[in-house]
Amino acid sequence: MPKVFIIILNWNGWPDTRECLASLEKINYENFEVVLIDNASKGDYRLPTTDYRFKITAIYNQENLGFATGNNQGIKIALEQNANYILLLNNDTTVEVDFLEKLIDAAQDDEKTGIVGPVIHYHDEPKKIQFAGGKINWLKTKGEHLTVINALQPPLKLRGGAGELYLVDYITGCCLLIKREVIEKIGLLSEDYFLYYEDADWCLQAKKAGYECVLAREAKIYHKQSRSAGEFSYPYIYYHSRNGLICGWKNGPKFFVVIFSLWIFLKQMIKLAIGYKRNWTRPVLRGVIDFWRGKRGKLEGYY
Repeated sequence: MPKVFIIILNWNGWPDTRECLASLEKINYENFEVVLIDNASKGDYRLPTTDYRFKITAIYNQENLGFATGNNQGIKIALEQNANYILLLNNDTTVEVDFLEKLIDAAQDDEKTGIVGPVIHYHDEPKKIQFAGGKINWLKTKGEHLTVINALQPPLKLRGGAGELYLVDYITGCCLLIKREVIEKIGLLSEDYFLYYEDADWCLQAKKAGYECVLAREAKIYHKQSRSAGEFSYPYIYYHSRNGLICGWKNGPKFFVVIFSLWIFLKQMIKLAIGYKRNWTRPVLRGVIDFWRGKRGKLEGYY
């Protein structure tokens, strides 16, 4: 069994993190360790790391370093410890017992496969799909989560125990398995984003380097979604608005980024003038302006 390091990032979500670790206790894959990164959660909590059958290395940061920087801490540890694969896993997930085995099967099946992800279901509606591969809409410089497997292109092959595999534009960082050799070739997660789109950027960089991003249909996990940032909060809207433009400028046609950002700016200015959805308009405008100002990383004044 290849050695896998699972990186779990926690921010004020200890109950979810404990549930995630409890589900990892039950998986049928043996050769893995967990690196737990806490991004300055409130309170003085420390997770007992000896209560599990697998090894846990815990790091407690003094400030919230964001998704990319926090995960990069864990990735560096994994590389130093000779990991063959690294799995990014959200703390607000639970997993099927064979999910990691299925992901490894898919990754090992073809040397061109660099990044693999599972089908992600809603935790509270386990029959409903939340993510079945990511697609980049370059016209809108936006990453889109597909939710219907049949919308994807036909399976690549029926290969070994991996089941049906699909080529996708990107795999979400909610659960992303990457080969060591890919990281050694393309580097760590970009810390320009702080939160959101660093996963899509990583996948696009891997594809530029000649690797494929693959959805393994037989691998399944369950996600509670947006427990940390808060869906449609000010930072959530800001980071999505700014970071989609950053990702598009770095990886796609720059002409579309210019046109789309100008259209968004004018549209939001009109909404602001007539008082329509100001709580949404302000972070969108700030995101577009900060993109063109070259502002990267963390949004000041927010965790």
